[in-house]
Amino acid sequence: MLKVETVYSVITQLNIVIAREIIFNDKTLINNAGTASTKSLLDYTGEDVTTLMGTNFESCFNLCQLAHPLLKASGYGNIVFISSVAGLKAFPICSAYAASKGALNQFTKNIALEWAKDNIRANAVAPGAVKTDLLDSLMECADVNKNVVEAVVSGSPIGRIGEPKDISGVVAFLCLKAPYFKCCYISDKLFF
Repeated sequence: MLKVETVYSVITQLNIVIAREIIFNDKTLINNAGTASTKSLLDYTGEDVTTLMGTNFESCFNLCQLAHPLLKASGYGNIVFISSVAGLKAFPICSAYAASKGALNQFTKNIALEWAKDNIRANAVAPGAVKTDLLDSLMECADVNKNVVEAVVSGSPIGRIGEPKDISGVVAFLCLKAPYFKCCYISDKLFF
């Protein structure tokens, strides 16, 4: 098994490459990294929590730090985080996942506040259940209760599992360059 320090070193090097390629060209950072684990609160291990927080929150934190000089130099910058409704509302068997997304939601607000002076906006999109390979694999796990997904779907205005295309329009809107807006103060917001 790899040491945590080795994994973080590789992730940091990869994040630098990704930040340079994406940010330099587009002036936008979309943080869409994520993983999930569904367990009872008492069944989570320290390793589970480290993995969830590292993937869902810390990787976004690190990419933002790396991207800041490029976003600032662009004259305007946009950061969009893909969060989850689980960071806003309690659901069974996903407490550590929800905590990582809740941290991401708060981080969005802090970045928007701290980096507004650098003309960088930050927003988060917090969808419910979305049809992805990750959701498919979670639903195949024996410990995932289909009622959890049904609870998320029943609380959704569209009443079904979302599709990636349902989210992409909001993300694209948030990435528009400020002159397209009559008022370009859309920052520090969660869209769900």
